[in-house]
Parts: sequence; structure tokens; C-alpha cells
Amino acid sequence: LLSNHVQRNRADLARLRRMLLRFQRLLAPEPAAMFRLLNRPPAWMDRAVVQAFRQFTEEFSVVLNDLSGLIERISLLQEEIGARQLEQSNRTLYTLTVITVLALPINIVAGFFGMNVGGIPLASNHHGFILLVVIVAIFTLGAGYLAFRRRDDL
Repeated sequence: LLSNHVQRNRADLARLRRMLLRFQRLLAPEPAAMFRLLNRPPAWMDRAVVQAFRQFTEEFSVVLNDLSGLIERISLLQEEIGARQLEQSNRTLYTLTVITVLALPINIVAGFFGMNVGGIPLASNHHGFILLVVIVAIFTLGAGYLAFRRRDDL
């Protein structure tokens, strides 16, 4: 998670979680059966074997509890990876939105002046182009200021 190898880590975590869930489903009923056997041990089991079997059964139960804890930790890691990817995606979309907003005034002006019709504003003015560049720059700077101010408010 910390090394930014997200795709590989995510696939490994998913594979590991599926494997642990299969183990848990397979092994979960076993401690109950073992404890039932220990409640009424067969006559052929001597006391030392019963004691060793009881200790094994308790350790086996602890391992199953640890397995449940690992499954939970993997789920939390997967959620954290998903949250980080969502955050990165949101930052990228925000950047693309800001770029689009900054390009909007230029595109509008280019669209108006790209039309081949009579009466284009500032066409007869000697400083019309410079005036148009200043107007577009002011609108672009204003849109940029509003966009970045909004980002800082979040």
C-alpha cells in the first residue's frame, strides 16, 4: 500500500483474501467437532493423548480466530486502496475540469471570431486584436482565480 504498487497489491490481496475465506469455510466446523469428541473421549484414548488433543484443539481455535482477523485486515486494506484510488481519480477529474474552465473563454471568443459573417466586433479597430487578447486573458485569469479559490475552500 505504501509503495504505490497498487494494481499488483490489489490483485495479491484479493487472491489472498479468497484463499483465506476458503480455508475458513473449510476449517470452521472442525473445532466444534473436536471439542465434542473431547467431551466424551473414546475408551482407546488414554489421558495423555486426550490432553494433547485438547491443547491442539485450543491452538487450532486460536489459529482460526487469527485467520478471521487477517481476513478483516485484508478487507480494510482493500478499502484503503480503493479510497486512495478514488481520491486520485477525483483529483485528476478536478484538474481536467479546471483546464476546461480555463479554456472556455478562449474557445468562445475563437468561435465568435471564426465565423465568416459581417459585423465581427473589433474588426475595424487597429488595436482590436490586442484588446481581444486582454479581454480573454482577464476572463481566463478570473475563471482560474475562481476555480483555484474554490479548490482551496474544499
